Amino acid sequence: MSILIRNAKLFGESEVNVLIEGDTITDIGAGVGENASADTTIDATGLVLLPGLVDLHTHLREPGREDAETVATGTRAAARGGFTCVFAMANTEPVADTAGVVEQVFRLGQESGACDVQPIGAVTVGLNGTQLSELGAMADSAANVRVFSDDGKCVHDAVLMRRALEYVKAFDGVIAQHAQEPRLTEGAQMNEGPLSGELGLTGWPAVAEEAIIARDVLLAEHVGSRLHVCHLSTRGSVEILRWAKSRGINVTAEVTPHHLLLDDDLVRGYNPIYKVNPPLRSKDDVLAVREGLADGTIDIVATDHAPHPMEDKECEWQVAAFGMLGLETALSVVQKTMIDTGAITWARVAEAMSANPARIGRIDHHGRPLAAGEPANLVLFDPAATRVVDATDTASLSRNNPYAGIELPGRVVHTLLRGSFTVRDGELTEGAQA
Repeated sequence: MSILIRNAKLFGESEVNVLIEGDTITDIGAGVGENASADTTIDATGLVLLPGLVDLHTHLREPGREDAETVATGTRAAARGGFTCVFAMANTEPVADTAGVVEQVFRLGQESGACDVQPIGAVTVGLNGTQLSELGAMADSAANVRVFSDDGKCVHDAVLMRRALEYVKAFDGVIAQHAQEPRLTEGAQMNEGPLSGELGLTGWPAVAEEAIIARDVLLAEHVGSRLHVCHLSTRGSVEILRWAKSRGINVTAEVTPHHLLLDDDLVRGYNPIYKVNPPLRSKDDVLAVREGLADGTIDIVATDHAPHPMEDKECEWQVAAFGMLGLETALSVVQKTMIDTGAITWARVAEAMSANPARIGRIDHHGRPLAAGEPANLVLFDPAATRVVDATDTASLSRNNPYAGIELPGRVVHTLLRGSFTVRDGELTEGAQA
């Protein structure tokens, strides 16, 4: 099948036409395909053209928690958000700490017509932080795992963290650390500050995150290995990361859309929809992570899409689960916080949400340049659209959307995975729902 996309704004700038034959971009540029006949022609006037997005931090819950999400429903949500590849976190039931489990997730992803799935392997057996998982076996498996994380829990033992960093060097892997010193966050419910005292909720100090990041960048430097910091959320964390990069330490980091937009003042209503790990931080921290993303200190935006069944969120704050949905709104939140404020360009969005996460995850078939001969993984986005977020309008099985009722800019109009529409005119295609 051939597709001709006309008048798309490449990275929001110059207008181009894109000719796609099969699963490949065959030509791109002004005037391309003017005399060509294509099976399908798309008028993309006013739409921003970006490479298909890549999320380095997604919770798909399968196997074990199919009441919250499945690989099929999560990848459909991803396609609606403009993603063509997601990395599935290891805190499933059973934990993805063996070659067998990561291969199961990988096969489920292959069966999905909506989005590619790259499994993340657990660093420690059962996420218990006492014994390394089968890192080499997962790396050598059909899933070709290169990212390892105990996300949801911190690899808090310094010796074990050092051994993990040493081990993954052999196959150019990376440890993605959930930076949370557990003793400093026992019983923690929200960001530590004047508001936590006012609300009577146990505080979650910034230093609990910053202390682990400081330790781990030094370990990464000592070992000469790759470290990735998950969901960085404080001003101090940004400063530590900036210092580490100035020393040439091989560290990367991500920020979530919710930490770019939402702050801890939302907790005043005790609505568990805003309960997340790490917690929503202060307005100053929000500004700091935006600055870090703008100047390149923070490498990527990752959603930390964390679906939960209704009963885990519609309950008292103290017993509610941590986590928020994020795949279907990520690009709109980035537009609101970073594009519409003039902080970054659409070209930087393509780096932070496609090229850089693909590079960190060591996948070579996503995050590619938009050029002839490259895979036709694309998203066309309408930045002029607006919408009030409806929590029920989702492909996810869950409804814990922190943006419900908020007006956000932008809309994904088309998503293409290897030259096939997964989203067309804003709707999932039959192929994506197979």
